[in-house]
This record gives sequence, structure tokens and C-alpha cells, in this order.
Amino acid sequence: MSFLWFLLIGLVAGWLAGLLVKGGGFGIIGDMIVGVLGAFIGGFIFTKLGVSAGGGTIGSIIVATIGAIILIFILRLIKRA
Repeated sequence: MSFLWFLLIGLVAGWLAGLLVKGGGFGIIGDMIVGVLGAFIGGFIFTKLGVSAGGGTIGSIIVATIGAIILIFILRLIKRA
């Protein structure tokens, strides 16, 4: 059940990141995939920095959205090169 919850939070985070970042998106499916991968990235970065966004759903969505935004910027840098 927790894996399903993780996927749902990643999907919401990808959707939010797609709305927050200006420019052409990756489409709804692409944004959702970016959100799930961003959840991994956000969790890794926040853990390494020793930062906590608080527990619960809202904190998880914030961390995953930040990770998804970082991933979108990285993907755009690679796409330009």
C-alpha cells in the first residue's frame, strides 16, 4: 500500500511541477513520470541535506515537487545541449 501511495504522490508532484515550471511540458504522462522520478530525487536530496519538510502527505508532495522541478531543469539542460 505504501508503494501505491508513493506513486500517487509522485503523480501529483509531476502535475504540480508541470504547472509551476514555465515552457513546454512533457505532456501529462511525461509529467507524471517526472513526478515519480522527482520523488526519488527530492527524497534523496532532502535526506542528504538533513532537511525535513514535515511528515504527512503535504510534506511528501512538497519534497516530490521540488525533486520533479529539479529533474525538469536537468532534462531541459540536456535537451538544449
